[in-house]
Amino acid sequence: MNMADALQTFFVESRELLEDMETALLGVLAEDDPSDSVNAIFRAAHTIKGSAGLFGLDFIVDFAHVAESVLDKVRDGTAPTDDAMVTLLLACRDHIGSLVEAAAAGQRTADAETTLRAQPLLAQLHLHLGQPHAAPAPDVLNASTILHAPAGTPSPNASAQGARHADHWHISLRFGADVLRNGMDPLSFLRYLGKLGTIDRIVTMADALPALAELDAESCYLGLEIALRSEADRSVIEGAFEFVQDDCVVRILEPHSTLGEYLDLMQVQADGVQGSLKRMGDALVHCQSLMQDELDAALARAAQPAIAELSSEAAAPSLPSPEPMPVHDAAPARQKTGKDSKDARTGETQSVRVDAEKLDRLVDLVGELITASAAAGVAGRGVQSAALHEAHSTLAGLVQEVRDSALQLRMVKIGATFNRFRRVVHDVAREIGKDIALAIHGEDTELDKTVVEKIADPLTHLVRNSIDHGIESAERRAERGKPAQGTVTLNAYHDSGSIVIEVSDDGGGLSREKILAKAVERGLVEAGKPLGDGEIYGLIFEPGFSTAEQVTNLSGRGVGMDVVKRNITALRGVVSVDSQPGVGTTVTVRLPLTLAIINGFQVTVGNAVFVLPLDVIEECVEFTVDTGHDYAELRGQVLPFIRLRKLFKVAGAPSARQSIVVVKQGAQRFGLIVDRLLGEAQTVIKPMAPMFAHLEGISGSSILGSGEVALILDVPMLLRQTQNTKPVERSGTPSFS
Repeated sequence: MNMADALQTFFVESRELLEDMETALLGVLAEDDPSDSVNAIFRAAHTIKGSAGLFGLDFIVDFAHVAESVLDKVRDGTAPTDDAMVTLLLACRDHIGSLVEAAAAGQRTADAETTLRAQPLLAQLHLHLGQPHAAPAPDVLNASTILHAPAGTPSPNASAQGARHADHWHISLRFGADVLRNGMDPLSFLRYLGKLGTIDRIVTMADALPALAELDAESCYLGLEIALRSEADRSVIEGAFEFVQDDCVVRILEPHSTLGEYLDLMQVQADGVQGSLKRMGDALVHCQSLMQDELDAALARAAQPAIAELSSEAAAPSLPSPEPMPVHDAAPARQKTGKDSKDARTGETQSVRVDAEKLDRLVDLVGELITASAAAGVAGRGVQSAALHEAHSTLAGLVQEVRDSALQLRMVKIGATFNRFRRVVHDVAREIGKDIALAIHGEDTELDKTVVEKIADPLTHLVRNSIDHGIESAERRAERGKPAQGTVTLNAYHDSGSIVIEVSDDGGGLSREKILAKAVERGLVEAGKPLGDGEIYGLIFEPGFSTAEQVTNLSGRGVGMDVVKRNITALRGVVSVDSQPGVGTTVTVRLPLTLAIINGFQVTVGNAVFVLPLDVIEECVEFTVDTGHDYAELRGQVLPFIRLRKLFKVAGAPSARQSIVVVKQGAQRFGLIVDRLLGEAQTVIKPMAPMFAHLEGISGSSILGSGEVALILDVPMLLRQTQNTKPVERSGTPSFS
């Protein structure tokens, strides 16, 4: 992965971390023990800050560092976890998100607008930190003389500090040969360490540098010895190298480490080579981690055969020390832990991030493959070859498996979309002064990602409408004996090959009389015309229709509900409303699981071929008695039906043996009269051209194996047509068993 690809991965992962951060913030107040959520919030901010530092995005690092500092105080309990803190951190999350998007658009430094937007947030954050101003982070790259100081250069204050009294961290870093090839810049880690504190000294170690003739310009031979003065703990310092844990070896010694620990570090890094041991010791002296006399004594003892006993025996009288500890080898431990944890979380190691465009292209190709397979099947029917038919049967089975696998790749859980509305409810409820909770059910329900992307906006309007119009004020709820806190509920489940999404509230419900009066006033319905509840409530989806007595920032202008219906209809879906005055309202959205490929059932009317989604078909029965009515009796129940020949004005006489295809949409059933049943077939959905968008009863088209076009029937629209058919007599009604 090159640096550009790594940067794009950073943007994608940062967006995901920000979503996780928002979800955790919105749920933290409802938890009895919020420590896990607070830790998750802290890790998200820390990871974004660390990753941004690797790419030199200091304007993200600077702001995220302050937010992380406040989160650290929340984590250790010295700052409150209350509504005001959550609101502040949500605002910080939004600002970090805007900085990430600015970086994705090419911005690399903070501009005046970005700085201005950050000031109110920084002021509030520093209040929690007890700091009037943020301290500027040092720029370690300006210290080029320190960065490239040769090993052995005497330190001006080398004698002023003993090894056991060195109050700084010592980091011994050896980059792997492939770190540059993997898109990582070693200097970026120094920049990040500079954000954690002050880098006092750096010595470049060139022991691994080969002869010029053997040098590979794309390989890294760099080693660094670093003296870092920082208040950060070990885990934070180790985290600086998280992204190259497989491409480097890091050994970290804490402040006030023992002489034995430094001697072990020298021995490990020098690998027993006397010259390397001397250079390593000189580097430690230059970093002020060892005194010169300590180094001389150590080198003298290292030359003895009993070097292995040096770190375990008592030190010289002038250097009494406790039993030394083993070398703190941070990187190998982290690497093992990281690999083990990944093995335990099989979902992480076995997953691959793929561009959505590549998945879309794959599904398109699978669609073409299905069409080509069907064409091969048609051509093969005229050939009397058992081997050919068997081969095509095997091919058709494999194509179906490929289709199912390709579509499954695009299936995503709707929970991620639902969780976005936690923030909507949180912010909007506070804006209008209501106490509202969001309940989510069925978040594991899966559907095609293209459907998820297109349903987000309609759902947003429905949720905001429930908050503004549905949930009453606290006073009104108290009068009705309801709890002060209202609830908006999102629910999703599968039904008859579709996904059903419900947006419910426990508010005051819709006023049937008020809606009807407004509709009569606007001329949408005739006065005195009998209408069912569903028909009346459905009037709210008419353009410009609103019964709101007051226009708010959210709604009341009659703009939106018609757009909701139009967008859902464009997805081959249907929306309906059910409401009980004083109890609440439920808006139900029914959508197809995918917009690309379906299992279809082909029928004919005359020479025209029509396709129905297989999941909505209950059964097929023979239609032998035609009394002229548009309904029949099926096992004791009235079944309304539609004559497709009449609906689409198909020329010619009906077949002598017609059939009724019984279709179920939700809880309702109806029939379709067709001439012939062709059976199941995989169907690739092609959108209708704009000039045919006005056609009712047709939701799309498909290419048959013969090259002809088949029309896909719009089942929800056909259902609405049958609801207008009211059977008023039963005599002569054909009966089917």
